[in-house]
Amino acid sequence: MSTHSNTSGHHEASGHPTKGSQQLLWTLLFSLVIPVIVIVSLVRATDFGNQPVTEAAHSELAVMQRIQKVGSVVIGSAQHETQTGEQVFKAQCTNCHTAGVVGAPKFGDAAAWAPRIKTGFAALLNSALKGKNAMPPQGGGAFDDFEVARAVVYMANAGGAKFPEPVNSTKK
Repeated sequence: MSTHSNTSGHHEASGHPTKGSQQLLWTLLFSLVIPVIVIVSLVRATDFGNQPVTEAAHSELAVMQRIQKVGSVVIGSAQHETQTGEQVFKAQCTNCHTAGVVGAPKFGDAAAWAPRIKTGFAALLNSALKGKNAMPPQGGGAFDDFEVARAVVYMANAGGAKFPEPVNSTKK
């Protein structure tokens, strides 16, 4: 067996005492300093800071256009001219009742309207206001109940009914 002693002053585990600090320095250099240099170089290469600022970019109109709302809600006037049954029919009901779309009784077709007329005006009005089968409430329109009632009378009477013109009980 040989007996050797370490008298040179070197650490066996880490070698030279400054080797650990050199390694730490290189690690810091590569992990922190170099990425910062790369990022700064990329930012300078894109040249964001040298874009000219035009007067139009700051004009009140330009600012308003950039911040305008995407949509808006417009609430109709509380007071509008009451539509006749024919006007409501032409504005909304004709879309389905002229062609008989999805089983809607065609305007003026007495055979199609006869069983509906037998149920009475109140039942027809209820169906028109609340919707029935494929028809949404008010046929998808935005009329008041009185105007819808007038349209029901207009269509039913064209199909053979003899309903009187509704009276607007809410009008003063």
